[in-house]
Amino acid sequence: MTTFTFRPPPKRYKIGDLAQVTGLTRQTIHNYTRWGLISESGWTDGGHRLYDENVFDRLSRILNLRSSYRIDEIRELLEQAAQDDSPRAA
Repeated sequence: MTTFTFRPPPKRYKIGDLAQVTGLTRQTIHNYTRWGLISESGWTDGGHRLYDENVFDRLSRILNLRSSYRIDEIRELLEQAAQDDSPRAA
């Protein structure tokens, strides 16, 4: 008997989807992208930005930090966390 395993492609979200789920404005999401706080994972044929599921965790972290830190400080904290999470060379 053959067993099949299917993995659907990762879901990608447009800015409108992010705005609807998070309550952020489209402009805020554009700004976060431009400032390097989040990054798109691709583009549609029509030129719309697409984001993967990981953007929700990242936006949650940004919103939690936003009440205590400036944008440039948040960027530094996120960059440091990414470096800490990266695998180290042996």
